[in-house]
Amino acid sequence: MDHFGSITQFLKDKNVLVLGAAGFLAKIFVEKILRVQPNVKKVYLLLRASDAESATKRLHNEILKKDLFKLLKEIHGEKFSSFISEKVIVVVGDISEEEFNLRDSNLVKELYNETNVIVNLAATTNFDERYDDALKLNTFGVKHVLNFAKNCNNLTVLVHVSTAYVCGEKGGLIVEDPYKMGVSLNGVTKLDINVEKKVVEDKLKMLQQQGASENDIKFAMKDLGIKRAKMHGWPNTYVFTKAMGEMLLGTMKENLSIVIVRPTMITSTYKEPFPGWVEGVRTIDSLIVAYGKGKLTCFLADVKAVFDVIPADMVVNAMIVAMVVHANKPSDNNIYHVGSSVGNPVRYQNLKDYTFRYFTAKPCLDKEGKQIKVGTVTVLENMNSFQRYMFIRYMLPLKGLELVNSAFCHFFDGTCFDINKKVNTVMRLVDLYKPYVFFDGLFDNKNAEKMQIEAKQSGVEMDLFYFDPKIIDWEDYFMNVHIPGIVKYCFK
Repeated sequence: MDHFGSITQFLKDKNVLVLGAAGFLAKIFVEKILRVQPNVKKVYLLLRASDAESATKRLHNEILKKDLFKLLKEIHGEKFSSFISEKVIVVVGDISEEEFNLRDSNLVKELYNETNVIVNLAATTNFDERYDDALKLNTFGVKHVLNFAKNCNNLTVLVHVSTAYVCGEKGGLIVEDPYKMGVSLNGVTKLDINVEKKVVEDKLKMLQQQGASENDIKFAMKDLGIKRAKMHGWPNTYVFTKAMGEMLLGTMKENLSIVIVRPTMITSTYKEPFPGWVEGVRTIDSLIVAYGKGKLTCFLADVKAVFDVIPADMVVNAMIVAMVVHANKPSDNNIYHVGSSVGNPVRYQNLKDYTFRYFTAKPCLDKEGKQIKVGTVTVLENMNSFQRYMFIRYMLPLKGLELVNSAFCHFFDGTCFDINKKVNTVMRLVDLYKPYVFFDGLFDNKNAEKMQIEAKQSGVEMDLFYFDPKIIDWEDYFMNVHIPGIVKYCFK
């Protein structure tokens, strides 16, 4: 690998096109680029919207208004707005359509001539997304991005953000390898992406002929996604459609320089632009929130197991370093796991201790302003013990209470409802996260480590683009950064 020197220098006078610009990681990426290199030429942000006006509204409400940009606002002061209007261009488009459905031919020409870097962060990340939507965005969206990239005359690199969990439920050491077209995880059936598209079309046609309601169609599409994913060996629609997206990249890239970044579970920012910025309740955060609200009394997990988390700013830094390393260098060794399970593992037992200590010292308040007391969570280490626990602890008393409630003219309706709600919360969380709470894989990050060493030796500003998980003190991070960040987000 050649010496690639300064990253800020690389970004100077470059035009960067960001797809999926309103997402969590995308915002952090955009903020970082604008902050570390104010002389970037243009940052084009592709946003889904009905017209330019509503896209501009989205830019202000969903991106620039966020706390995340407060440091950038401080740096530029009164000139912030003019800085943004000079550097940031909103593009109304949709990656699930050919040529992103761009209506302005002059803009298309401009993008084809001017774009130096494309960063694809557009995705739907719901585990149980409608299959038609997930396929459009996570799979065929990648095809549209590639076709678009091939028309960009001055493109140096395309960075595609995937997920480490495209590996499915495979255990052991998971290496940074590509997924070959047509190879399903269970090896049972040949996977054909066009067949998957046809399955969706046929199902939609059938539902429409049957006069199914919008709601029925939605649930049928969600079920179809999970069913097709499991049939090919993936646990949910999200990772299945992301894996197929990666397959398309591998077979269609030709001589493009492409980087695939596979983060593990992404958490709040470690350091920049400030510690603890988070948006939305993601993965393990839903457990932390449910616990803090007193709604999580038991959970299913192997407490000795490692769960792989990585702060969002580290993911963004790894993306930026990889982008510079691979500019104008097409190669096959271009997949990076960005995670912590090999370099600096943290376990469910640690998470259990941190949350208990945090919420005992700083309890959340309920609607009446009273402190919510948290207890120790009963951890059940397999599905059988979990089902037994739920039956004895909740289902039996609930059945009894429902009988009493009928006899007492529904006097206990509220109580029945509360218990039911708690049971449903736990059951839903367990169902979605079951493949991950018993996940026993570790994500090898040899490529990422190698890139880090080479970047350091090449004079990259690694203090500015840090992504080494070994620098994290997990206790300090969870207790003083991440949990307070989630609490601030959820209870504001």
